[in-house]
Amino acid sequence: MYKRILLAYDGSAPGQQALLDCQEIGQWTRAELFLVAVMPTLATPIMAEGWAYETHADPADRAAYQAVLDSGVQRLAEAGLQAQGEVVTGHSVDEIVHCAHRIGADLIVVGHKHQDSWAARWWRGSVSKALIEHAPCSVLVVITP
Repeated sequence: MYKRILLAYDGSAPGQQALLDCQEIGQWTRAELFLVAVMPTLATPIMAEGWAYETHADPADRAAYQAVLDSGVQRLAEAGLQAQGEVVTGHSVDEIVHCAHRIGADLIVVGHKHQDSWAARWWRGSVSKALIEHAPCSVLVVITP
């Protein structure tokens, strides 16, 4: 049974549905719950001995991600569950996989919304699809219409 569940949480409609499913699974299994919000880095070109990119995070963006994450943790707390949350910065799939390894997750839960057009599917890619390929454990993809 699942002992540690990692929820990749962004506060979106699919993320909200994933939170509800994670809440149900957590109540059923009494697993430890961990929420992670992945904030993309900003790339700024810098000139040193050639071109390179410096990555950094905007403090205002970090505060917004933290607020979304805090609301998810609070919602789980109101349901009688204990959860921890963390905002990380980087590429979504890499950071989720890294977090899953670090906490020893048995299950990763992620929300997903089908893209309307082939162009959107091609351009944006799919975090859930890539996550399945790299995850160290089972992945539950919660689909919202």
